[in-house]
Parts: sequence; structure tokens; C-alpha cells
Amino acid sequence: MIEFAGVSVRNLRVERLAIPAGLTAVIGTNGAGKTTLLELCCGLLLPDEGAVLVDGRPPREADTALVPAFPGSSLIFSRVADELASCGRFAGLAPCEVAQRVEEAADAVDARHLLDRSTRSLSGGEQFVVSLAAGLAGRPAVLVLDEFDGALDRESLIGLLPAIRAAGARYVLWSTHDAALAAWADHSIALEAGRVAATGPAALALFEGWECAA
Repeated sequence: MIEFAGVSVRNLRVERLAIPAGLTAVIGTNGAGKTTLLELCCGLLLPDEGAVLVDGRPPREADTALVPAFPGSSLIFSRVADELASCGRFAGLAPCEVAQRVEEAADAVDARHLLDRSTRSLSGGEQFVVSLAAGLAGRPAVLVLDEFDGALDRESLIGLLPAIRAAGARYVLWSTHDAALAAWADHSIALEAGRVAATGPAALALFEGWECAA
């Protein structure tokens, strides 16, 4: 369980929140606090007050991976294959294990044809796919996808969900503005003005109401 207790940071205030294992969609309008909540879950951001725990531990002690809203800025290496291999190499894995993880992650998102490409030559959609593959190659316990619908169309994203689910991360969280995409998650959290407005089926219904009112 990812647990929030008395959390306050930036514009976000969360008294109590428990996020179960599985796929969780974080939904809400711009400025609702989606990115802040996701950054707390993966340890990129620390709360000013309160605590966030992943299975009883601080997020920075858990294996986490973040695919940011603009993944091009997070790609470190000039070659795609090296980007996918980075987590395994930093962890000191044997070269054969690193190579296997790279191939499996690339195959999972249908990106083997990109392995020899320069990361600087990738389109926005390709950058997202490569960043996702790099995250999957690290086999994290917590996989966070900020603005999941920002780089690819809905059909392409839905096509990636089986690979994301099969990758084995205990927690997968993504933020989205698309109620139809959120419906594919196991759980939903609706944020409004920095507060948790609803969770579960009620969150999805609330967000669909926001879309209709827009």
C-alpha cells in the first residue's frame, strides 16, 4: 500500500489516502495537484508536512521509476540501447542480464527498431516509448507516468497497458486528462484544487462530469 498521512506540499493537501497495488489513474483538471502527488509517490518530492510510505518505507528506499511529462529532457544517453541499459549498469548487473532486460523492455513496447537510434533524433512519441522502456528495464516496484496521454494517442496508450501490467511493478500510477483512458485502470483518484475529491468508481464518475461540464 502507498499511504499518505497529513501530507502538505505545494498546493496539495492530503489527510489520508491509501493506494492499493495495481494500476491507478490520477485524474483532474490542470493545476489539481496530479504531478505533485505522483512525485511524492516516487520520492522525487518530499512533503513539507506529513508522511508518504510505500509498503511501510519512504519512497526513496523503494525501487521507483518516473516517466516524466516531457521525457526528452530526462534521456541521458545519446543511444537508445544505452538509455535502456542504464539502470541495470548502475545496479552492477552482469552484462548478459543487462542485455536481456534491454531486449525484453524494448520488445514489450515494440521499440526494438529504435535501439540503435540516437535519442536526439526521436519524435515526442518515440521519446515517451523509450523512457517507458527504460523504466520497465529497471523492473521497479513503483512505476509513475506523468501526463500519460501527453505524447501518444489513446489507442496507442491502451495498446501499451498490457505490457505495463505484465512488467511486474507492484504499483503503476499515471496522470491523465482522459476519462476513457482512466477507465482502464484498476483504481482511480480524482483531485480537485489540491485535494482528493474522490477515489474508486466515484472518482471516475466525478471526472466524467467535469469533462461534460467543460
